Amino acid sequence: MMGRWAETLARWSYGLLMRLLLPLLLLRLLWRAHREPLYGRWLGERLGLGAASNPGAIWIHAVSLGETRAAEPLILRLRELRPGVPLLLTHGTATGREAGQGLLAAGDAQRWLPLDTPGATQRFFRRHRPAVGVLMETEVWPALLFAAAEAGVPMVLTNARLSARSLRKSLRFDRLLRPAARRLALVLAQTADDAQRLAAAGAWPVQICGNLKFDLQPDPAVFTRGRRWRDRMPVTQGGVRQRRVVLAAVWREGEDEPLLAAWRAWLLRQPQRNTAAWPLLLIVPRHPQRFDEVAALVRKTGLELSRRSSWGEGGPPDEALHADVWLGDSLREMPAYYALADVAMLGGSFAPLGGQNLIEAAACGCPLVMGPHTFNFAEAAELALEQGAAARVSSLEEAVALAGSMASDDDVLATRAAACLRFSQAHQGAAQRMALAIDALSSSRH
Repeated sequence: MMGRWAETLARWSYGLLMRLLLPLLLLRLLWRAHREPLYGRWLGERLGLGAASNPGAIWIHAVSLGETRAAEPLILRLRELRPGVPLLLTHGTATGREAGQGLLAAGDAQRWLPLDTPGATQRFFRRHRPAVGVLMETEVWPALLFAAAEAGVPMVLTNARLSARSLRKSLRFDRLLRPAARRLALVLAQTADDAQRLAAAGAWPVQICGNLKFDLQPDPAVFTRGRRWRDRMPVTQGGVRQRRVVLAAVWREGEDEPLLAAWRAWLLRQPQRNTAAWPLLLIVPRHPQRFDEVAALVRKTGLELSRRSSWGEGGPPDEALHADVWLGDSLREMPAYYALADVAMLGGSFAPLGGQNLIEAAACGCPLVMGPHTFNFAEAAELALEQGAAARVSSLEEAVALAGSMASDDDVLATRAAACLRFSQAHQGAAQRMALAIDALSSSRH
């Protein structure tokens, strides 16, 4: 009895806190809208307002760009299983909503996820009345799950992952998060370790289905664009590409200055007679709002910079081919950057940030160098290491030295690229498994 009272008190306290924070949350969205205007549009949807969508839809929530892209193969499989059933896509970030627009078909709808207050989430379900809800990866919102249970909407956490660190944090709020997790009708985990930790957090039943990101295929047109850029590089008299490209992929705040310092120091150790053949550093920040900031940091180091946004459709101009650093300040072109690069260093893995998705690089045949921090993608990172698709180092200085060495060794690059493709292809199939599970759950409720 005391346990139930404690859970009720935790839920009531959380609801009160979110109501009190609501003005600040809305002001934060308006502040972000100064840099990314999409955050300022359809604000009523954040309160569960706005136009209703077709009832009986399959609702998929993908908070940001990465989750939205991962949802694509799942959406394709669900459309095959349930032709004609509308989709409702929700997001939390501007990049996620922009990417989601390309996944919509006739009859589908797209909205912001409501802020996690009891009133906003209850209004959301009254307006949209989905048949089933699908949350991507880690999106466990207490008020949303309680409102879904009250509305009779079964909820699935799909492509689910939970690191040991996140489990420890969730256990601090066990009175709130465990009852919320119990409202999930089904959890589709990426790995056995994720499944074990999710069950420890209160989620059940849990099935192991693999990682949706292995089912993502690089856009052929975008990949070919990157190859065309690569073909622009100067070649020797023997026809060998003279400059190689080292990619800092999906780079995170806090890693920029250490990277530039390590890169500059490594360049200065190279034989001066080979300056024309020094590798080119390509930096692709994770967040578009950081493009100008990173450009300023590059210029501060004295390195010559060329920005992708200045090239136009023709690719890098002649002057860009002699720059020291390229900045990938564009959206939805990661396959092009991986196609351009000889080797990539994985962002988020050199500071304690957990790393970024390494599967897309492997699918493009781009070898990886990772830092010590890959807890967000622990099993994929270990499999990539075992299968030769990636190498791990302990510091950025080591990463720069190894990536620079690999980039100039054609035999090593060919071996690593082949390992990347084998690794990517060996772990596909999660989308079909998850779609079948979601379809079975949805069918059982009708």
